[in-house]
Amino acid sequence: MLGRIEKYLLEKIKAEGSIHITLVDPEKMTPSQASQVAENSKINGTSAMMIGGSTFVSQSHLDDVIKAIRRIVDLPIILFPNNITGISRYADAIWFMSLLNSVDPYFLIGAQILAAPLVKKYGLEPISMGYIIVGEGGTAGIVGKAIPVPYNKPDLTAAHALAGQYLGMHFIYLEGGSGAKNPVPPEMIQMVKNVTDIPLIVGGGIRTKEQALAASSAGADIIVTGNIIETTAGKQKVSEIIDGVKGNKG
Repeated sequence: MLGRIEKYLLEKIKAEGSIHITLVDPEKMTPSQASQVAENSKINGTSAMMIGGSTFVSQSHLDDVIKAIRRIVDLPIILFPNNITGISRYADAIWFMSLLNSVDPYFLIGAQILAAPLVKKYGLEPISMGYIIVGEGGTAGIVGKAIPVPYNKPDLTAAHALAGQYLGMHFIYLEGGSGAKNPVPPEMIQMVKNVTDIPLIVGGGIRTKEQALAASSAGADIIVTGNIIETTAGKQKVSEIIDGVKGNKG
């Protein structure tokens, strides 16, 4: 049975065509900064907040960031953990994900085994996701010991995604890496979308309205941006990107 947050995401995608989610890296922000980002993002039309990063952050700081965001906005808060240290009882849901192209069994299933009892204890809604690192991969690729799928191998990415669907995952995430020079190519997005029947999330390297529109037009159901919100012009950039995402409506 689908949980409340997953139903919310699916309904938003059905109604709007493509949606935007704002990613906050708690290691790079104070609680007050995170709450300001959340407020600006909601005003601009983001659909949810994702909380997570590629490296370690203290548990208490993670909790404080989530609580600060919750005080300001009523958007769903979904954990995007890099490890079991990225789990907080104060979120609504968690991407319960497997890094499908990691060479380390820990990131395929080991961390999930350790995390499952905590997810249940905290009452978090688990949303299953196949996570695929492509292109440069960035810090996430290094930490997760992944072999990133090159941007010129969309068929290999599609095979990973289809395997994730067949394993029962509800979402697929194509990750270009935090701060990637180039976003996931539309050709790769389109090929994955053509062979799968589950929602597709795309993140990494999306900095402009045009890039967001290209990704959503190619088949991305959810566009995730994070690094751009850390710049001085972040508020305006997020607004433009969300305009691009919603430019594909209908």
